Amino acid sequence: VQLQASGGGLVQDGGSLRLSCAASGRTLSNYHMGWFRQAPGKEREFVAVIKRNGGVTYYADSVKGRFTISRVNAKNTVYLQMNSLTPADSAVYYCAASRRPSSYYYNRDDEYNYWGQGTLVTVSS
Repeated sequence: VQLQASGGGLVQDGGSLRLSCAASGRTLSNYHMGWFRQAPGKEREFVAVIKRNGGVTYYADSVKGRFTISRVNAKNTVYLQMNSLTPADSAVYYCAASRRPSSYYYNRDDEYNYWGQGTLVTVSS
């Protein structure tokens, strides 16, 4: 499956952005879909996941209550709505797809099979 992330950009502190991850080649409904991010000089970190069965979601503590992950299977697209952004949220954001069993470690990037190219989010203070 090929993943294309988009929607990044420059936003002011407290602003919002919506990232999109469009898939081609396979049906996204068969995959757990995650968002990760990597800031300069830091390791890639888990942000959010939406499971393939039932759409259960999990979030990193740092974004809980501010970010919302969703999927529209008919559009083969996953979204990450980001509100109340702060400069600490600045990073390259990646979407990823996993075929693992539902009990997989969703917050580990090595559990994902396919990755998008990343989209840059910059939050200015």
